[in-house]
Amino acid sequence: MLAGIVVALALIPEAIGFSIISGVDPRVGLYASVAIAIVISFLGGRTAMISAATAAVAVVVTPLVRDHGVDYLFAATILMGAIQIVAGLLRLDLLMQFVSRSVITGFVNALAILIFMAQLPQLTGVSWHSYAMVAGGLAIIYLLPRVTRAVPSPLVAIVVLAALSIAMGLPVRTVGDMGQLPQGLPSLVLPNVPLTLETLRIILPYALTMAAVGLLESLLTAQIVDDMTDTDSDKRRESMGQGGANIAAALVGGMGGCAMIGQSVINVTSGGRKRLSTFIAGAFLLFLLAALGPVVGRIPMPALVAVMIMVSIGTFSWNSIANLRRHPPTSSVVMLVTVAVVVATHDLAQGVLAGVLLSGIFFAGKVRRMFAVERSGGEGAAPVLYRVRGEIFFASVDRFTRAFLPEAGRAVTLDVSDAHFWDISGVGALDKIVARLRRDGSEVEVIGYNRASADLVDRFALHDKTGFELGVVPH
Repeated sequence: MLAGIVVALALIPEAIGFSIISGVDPRVGLYASVAIAIVISFLGGRTAMISAATAAVAVVVTPLVRDHGVDYLFAATILMGAIQIVAGLLRLDLLMQFVSRSVITGFVNALAILIFMAQLPQLTGVSWHSYAMVAGGLAIIYLLPRVTRAVPSPLVAIVVLAALSIAMGLPVRTVGDMGQLPQGLPSLVLPNVPLTLETLRIILPYALTMAAVGLLESLLTAQIVDDMTDTDSDKRRESMGQGGANIAAALVGGMGGCAMIGQSVINVTSGGRKRLSTFIAGAFLLFLLAALGPVVGRIPMPALVAVMIMVSIGTFSWNSIANLRRHPPTSSVVMLVTVAVVVATHDLAQGVLAGVLLSGIFFAGKVRRMFAVERSGGEGAAPVLYRVRGEIFFASVDRFTRAFLPEAGRAVTLDVSDAHFWDISGVGALDKIVARLRRDGSEVEVIGYNRASADLVDRFALHDKTGFELGVVPH
């Protein structure tokens, strides 16, 4: 419960800031954070993870709000949720298996940098009191756990600094300076948009982008929380839960959102492990907005800045710096490129996409070298035997075809017992080799297909079939 209270306090300035980015009233982001946190605590597949309004989604919808208004934002958010539910049903969460550890490390490091950079505006053009409060807050956060862990140190830091600021009237920025806090409870809101194909044409591109970005960030954050807590999560349920939470957010006048790694780290490091902490985060935020709005507005921003700096320090994978020398160069390049793209674009999706593509290119380049062709025989008119070992697929076919010489009418046997043909590119390369040798007058026989390669060759090859169906070729 205490972990959820800390998270609720940390959600307020970010939700307001994301609302400003989107060009909407602060309550749109705050009500979204309330609804998403509460609903995902029941529907989500990763306990202790915090979801709310996020910058990744806010940046996407800015043009939509500017050109068409906030009702189209609500409609797009409902469609976003429906798309995420369908994505969960289709098991698109399995695509996360193609995100390498290097990309995840780069994602984490980039997010830590962005969290720290987001605090810089609160540290520029301010009095020395703000710097002193940030330093004091960090001291409480890191030193209190050495005395007791009964109460989360970030919560103590916020309470102590807020009490000092209010009692002494210190000239520091407060939460109320970020934007006017809403008063009262949210109510049911249905988007006031025409139910036409034109409306669908307007909101569909935004909804697709929001759904993709939201799922990507949520599933990556779920993996990080898995690692932090040494537990597993249900990614499919999380995908569908995110969809349900976003639909609920739109129906109470909120924007879309997804998992938040910063607040999730706060929750876990403060002791949150189950669904209760996530639920309390949303419920206590609602209580703050409905009953304690004026008090919340007086919380000093330096206190929250100290908490977020702690999050950025704790989120960054510091051993990844030492691993730059120990890990393979390709892995280090993938990690650094992911960080660079995310920091440069402030778009987590673009960075992860760049990292995944680069990982795929490096992997294909590595596997393409994992084969060999050995030639034996061929003295005079003697038969020639080619032994093929390794993986034959689209990236290795060029080197594969160049490994065979013109044989000037000799009998040629290709032994592929230790090879595997993965795709039609590999089968096409084999066709090309057999056809070229036969044009030179050679008798060509291919032996030793494994079952999977034989099935592929029987379906797509133009030369003689494998004979597997007759039981001629050994496994």
